[in-house]
Amino acid sequence: MKKVLITGSTGAIGEACAKYFHNKGYFVYLHYRNGADKANELKTSLENSETIQFDITDKESVRSALENIQVDVLVNNAGITKDNLFFWMSDEEWNSVIDTSVNGTYYVTKTLLKNMISNKSGAIINIASVSGIVGNAGQTNYSAAKGAMIAFTKALSVEVARYNIRINAVAPGLIASEMTKNLPIKEMKKSIPMQRIGKPEEVAECVFFLADKATYVTGEVLNISGGMVR
Repeated sequence: MKKVLITGSTGAIGEACAKYFHNKGYFVYLHYRNGADKANELKTSLENSETIQFDITDKESVRSALENIQVDVLVNNAGITKDNLFFWMSDEEWNSVIDTSVNGTYYVTKTLLKNMISNKSGAIINIASVSGIVGNAGQTNYSAAKGAMIAFTKALSVEVARYNIRINAVAPGLIASEMTKNLPIKEMKKSIPMQRIGKPEEVAECVFFLADKATYVTGEVLNISGGMVR
């Protein structure tokens, strides 16, 4: 049975990915930092799964939790937003977003990649954002973090392709989630040619395609925005 680790499994996209991979026959490692109740509830609904807790911004916490784990697929999904106009943005708002998406992706990937290299097989999918492609006002921290994940994807994919390891990213647009529930969706839909926001399950389907099916695709960024970003 193939195994997948999904960071930030208790978020909307993480949960959708966990369910999708599980339904396709994968054993799923459900990562969470806080929210043990939600993680355990998800585990109960997924027969072949296990929860795993660590602070993604703490390299020792990551390495201690993952040192004995091997996976076929890694989904770097954990991320946070702390939006503010740049002039008013605090150091904490900047650092926490960068630490989670950029440093967290580095720590987790570095820990799990060595076994993928030994096995000469693996796939890594990084959950970026259209914000990392076009930038959004009030999101310099988030745009910088997601843009870094895209560049990370492209550079590392070149390094590890010879080991039969593929690294791709997806860039969701407006997706129904905790992050978007307080946004002015009605107005924002006007900028989306498909005239609706996306579903987490639609992101999960693309993630699974890149991880399991697209065996000759690496270093790519798949835009999932309903045509909002072209």
